[in-house]
Amino acid sequence: MTGRILAVTGTSTDVGKTVATAALAAVARGSVAVCKPVQTGMPPGEPGDLAAVESLAGPVTTAECARYPEPLAPETAARRAGAEPVALRTIVDTVAGLAGDHDLTLVEGAGGVLVRLAENLTLLDVAGAVAADVVVVVQAGLGALNHAELTVDAIRAHGLTVAGLVIGSWPAEPDLAMICNRDDLPRLTGVPVIAVIPAGAGSLTPDEFRAAAPTWFDPEWAAAHRDLHRDPAVGRDPHLDPRGRRDSHLDPRGRSDEGARVTRGPATRPPDPTRAAPTTTAPAPAPPTTATPTDHPTMTGVPS
Repeated sequence: MTGRILAVTGTSTDVGKTVATAALAAVARGSVAVCKPVQTGMPPGEPGDLAAVESLAGPVTTAECARYPEPLAPETAARRAGAEPVALRTIVDTVAGLAGDHDLTLVEGAGGVLVRLAENLTLLDVAGAVAADVVVVVQAGLGALNHAELTVDAIRAHGLTVAGLVIGSWPAEPDLAMICNRDDLPRLTGVPVIAVIPAGAGSLTPDEFRAAAPTWFDPEWAAAHRDLHRDPAVGRDPHLDPRGRRDSHLDPRGRSDEGARVTRGPATRPPDPTRAAPTTTAPAPAPPTTATPTDHPTMTGVPS
């Protein structure tokens, strides 16, 4: 049976997509795979985003379809490297293979939803081709509302479902704009905030991350997320065009020469999110590159 597929995108770069992907993997029940269609800014052999996800979330199967050394949009990075751009067929075949063997497959995009992975190819095309719903990672501060609405509108215009919003970096002492944005995002986008991830969460130890991750999610959504692969209707976006998703045509160039690099983790189960670690009061603000287990804002419900 094919498992559930979620695409993870952001309203921009550096909003916390990789940490959010790791958190989604950590709270899922069953086997998890993570695909990175294109990794940029990393030379061959260096650990990239998938290594960070595996370190934080625990044993997962990972697959990277293409890699380019310069930290640029994938289409540009491929051109400057004199390399073949990634092909949609390669990504689709990779994701389909993972989904056939795992309960949940996460597909982490590059930058925002309209960033070109190759000529005329974005994460929207990938999500449509593999029937994935989309999780959008947003910033907390000023500009979040506009960026979130534009991203959600672009996803829906492509006939896709928005599964939820994740605030990717929430400081220990949020300012007024951040608090208002958290409250206004569901009203303006029509999409629930399903998780609020503390700033510096990526610096936690793996054990701390896996214990704390369930406390960052809305409990009702997290409970449904654990069993998403069993019920495709869970999380269905009411704004989706009733005609369903638009057809997505595969890149006529077909599979790229490189293909995907797949790394399979041990067949172990992530921590049960019903056993959330106790939370404590957040300490004084810490440098943005660090976090302690007491920095975790507990998600007790989606803001209205």
